Amino acid sequence: MLLKETKVDVLVIGAGPAGLMCANALSRAGIPVKIVDKRLHSVLAGQADGIHARTLEILQSYGLAERVLRESAQMHRAAFYEPGEHGGIKRQRREGAFMSRSARYPFVCTRHQGAIEEIFLDAMKPNGLAVDRPVIPTSLEIFEDAALLEDPCAYPVKVVLKHLSSPENDTEVVHAKFVIGADGAHSWVRKTVGISMEGDHGSDHIWGVVDILPDTDYPDLRNFSMIQSNAGSALLVPRENDLFRLYIELSDADVIDPHTGRLDKDRASPQTIIEMAQKVLEPYHIEAIGEINWWTIYIVGQRVANKYSVHDRVFIAGDACHTHSPKAGQGMNASMSDTHNLAWKLAYVLRGWSKMSLLKTYESERRKFAVDLINFDREWAAMFTGSAREAVSDGKMQEMFKKNGEFMSGTELCYEPSAIVDTQYQAYASQLLVGARMPPHVFIGAADARPVNIQDMLPADTRFKVLAFVGDCTNATIAERVRDVAEGLEAPGSFLKRYSHDKGVFDVMCVSATKKDVVDHTDFPKIFRSHWSKVLLDDTDMPGRSGGGGFVRYGIDPGLGAIVIVRPDGHVGFISPFDRSALEAVGVYFGSFMRPAAV
Repeated sequence: MLLKETKVDVLVIGAGPAGLMCANALSRAGIPVKIVDKRLHSVLAGQADGIHARTLEILQSYGLAERVLRESAQMHRAAFYEPGEHGGIKRQRREGAFMSRSARYPFVCTRHQGAIEEIFLDAMKPNGLAVDRPVIPTSLEIFEDAALLEDPCAYPVKVVLKHLSSPENDTEVVHAKFVIGADGAHSWVRKTVGISMEGDHGSDHIWGVVDILPDTDYPDLRNFSMIQSNAGSALLVPRENDLFRLYIELSDADVIDPHTGRLDKDRASPQTIIEMAQKVLEPYHIEAIGEINWWTIYIVGQRVANKYSVHDRVFIAGDACHTHSPKAGQGMNASMSDTHNLAWKLAYVLRGWSKMSLLKTYESERRKFAVDLINFDREWAAMFTGSAREAVSDGKMQEMFKKNGEFMSGTELCYEPSAIVDTQYQAYASQLLVGARMPPHVFIGAADARPVNIQDMLPADTRFKVLAFVGDCTNATIAERVRDVAEGLEAPGSFLKRYSHDKGVFDVMCVSATKKDVVDHTDFPKIFRSHWSKVLLDDTDMPGRSGGGGFVRYGIDPGLGAIVIVRPDGHVGFISPFDRSALEAVGVYFGSFMRPAAV
């Protein structure tokens, strides 16, 4: 029975972390979006659980990090164990876990996937958006008319949905401008549109995972632990509410059906995993208190989709386009970062602000990251098996763990040059990598001397942030340059005027090297202070405990200044000299992917 026929700008299939990040971002931007999922409800326990430093920064840009921090456990330290001389294991060393020198949150939060999904679901409610459940797609058709595909106002994708909760499995025909397949590793969307996966389907490494409330004398219970013993390998993760996750290496005999040669979960049990953990952890003991919270087994596989979209109308994201082991806790992080990257680009195209070509940067930016991640994961996962026990003894695992802390935390990600990443003036802010995220630093408000982390001035509101680092305005030459640049920005032909659609594209603010005692926020031209909070100073707060050193931190000469363009996803897209003559170069940058505003 036909239930209804509808139109929507974006249809998101799959309500895991990738799908919910996308739907939440689009709904915040006022984009009509529909999200469906085959599950009756969100994940109740287990599955992905690690939130790394960069993902916390992203969540903060949506106003969601505070709840994550409040409800999660935190991992600040890692412990490494090796086989003891007389049996059992011994601790080799402890050090910082997933360390990133530039991280605002220099640790990992652990919270089960379902709880993270609930945070997004709650955030979507004020916008009137909820997940349609249980719903499955049954067909998807792309109308390959060139004119339709190039028209962002057209609806070239038709998807038929089946509502499983209705008495007669009613169907719904959805006409969408864009479809996002965020439906997991076995993605129906990916298979339907003919996108293939490349890489290893599965290795010989079989692992069991179990979440328990532990009774144990293991001393590193609340630290991230990597253990190599003569009995096997283990990775241990402290969880919220005193839970404890055990990753335990299993043998073929434990879980492989000898007749079919395939993984058979029925051959294992949580007790099997715990018993193996007891052997690996000797001389320490571990048992579960009460019922098992969650468990599973898996075979490590590393694969990436050969492309991320079809006609830039149907996209895949998250596990639908990359799969890897959970050893470094990257899955949920990479998935949410995918759609954080994609959502603002869709919003710009749908609003008519940007050219369709902007959407091609989703694949070029996120697929390269996925390939890098899988290459890292292949090497990292191998550390935990077989001959890798020798690697722990000579420190190779610790060395790799430390070396790749920035990569695992996500803070070193730097997108390559493209229409939205232009490095020609990199030297004007030598420590702000164009293509990388805007690193955190504390400045103070010129109006109130309140400490402000620059990242809190960069919310995920789909606006480009124009940060004018203006130097010390008590210097007459610099003060005159500030006035001159302000006049240039106010001029009819400036990029602010040419591409300012409904005043929703740009958020202008300035950072001055002037000391707080000799300047007022009203001393700056109005273009730099649309609100009193938009003027920041590179000085210390009143107690002298935070702030200062920002120009040095970012590699900006206070005598020259710089204009820093931060993309809606928090990545630096362009840097130019702070000079009126350079404003034309900023305009060229935006002109490469933006449409001029109607006069």
